[in-house]
Amino acid sequence: MDREVLLTGIGGQGVQLAAKMIAQAGMAAGREVMQFSMFSGVMRGGASECTVVVADGPVEAPPIVPHAWAAIAMHPTALAMIEAKLRPGSAILYNASIFDEPPSRPDCTWYGIDATGIAAAHENHQAQSLVALGAFARLTELVDLEALAASLAELLPAYRHQTIPANAECLRAGAAAAASIAGRFPAWNGAD
Repeated sequence: MDREVLLTGIGGQGVQLAAKMIAQAGMAAGREVMQFSMFSGVMRGGASECTVVVADGPVEAPPIVPHAWAAIAMHPTALAMIEAKLRPGSAILYNASIFDEPPSRPDCTWYGIDATGIAAAHENHQAQSLVALGAFARLTELVDLEALAASLAELLPAYRHQTIPANAECLRAGAAAAASIAGRFPAWNGAD
């Protein structure tokens, strides 16, 4: 079973790191993974999108998936792309602090999280995607929250290791903020 996840946002929100963390945590759980990223040449403010496939066997999805099981939407700039690629019944966790109103594709379920506000409350503005990732992990149980936190030490360069405790705190804060939606969209329940 393949679980394709789209992550979109703009440069500076941490979308690329969040995608790598999902892949790393999936591998730590013994799952097969594939991660593919696309971003513009602009470091801050340019479009950033990733696809991560986590599977319970060999990954069967192509590098650029035509349809996805779920998404994390950090900024409305890529909303049309997300909506076009989602299967009916998909779940989308979105950054409610940036979207003017909740998206409305009726055959999908949208879960809002104040990722920007929670990151700001923890004085870690660049950890917005980590807040959303913590909430997404709680919603889907795709990967383990502690495996995500552990992946920070492997993925961040040594000169950024001082940020690991603050980033892990934002990840856990996102999971805590998603307590009311925990397990509502389980990844490994045996369904397609």
